[in-house]
Amino acid sequence: MMKESDIHSYARQLLDAHGAMAVAEAAQKARHFEEQGDSEQAKTWRRIEAALMLMRGPHEK
Repeated sequence: MMKESDIHSYARQLLDAHGAMAVAEAAQKARHFEEQGDSEQAKTWRRIEAALMLMRGPHEK
C-alpha cells in the first residue's frame, strides 16, 4: 500500500501531465483494476482520484 505522501506526489505528477483529465484518468484506472478483481490497485487509484479532487478545489467539476 502506498503512503499518503506518495499518493499526493503521484497525484501531482498526474495532474501536471494530464491537466483537467487527471481525475478521469485515475477513475478509469481504478475501474479497470476493479473489473480485473485487483482490489489493492483499485483502492490505490481511488485514493489518487480523491487526492486529485482535493487539489482541484471545491468549485471545479
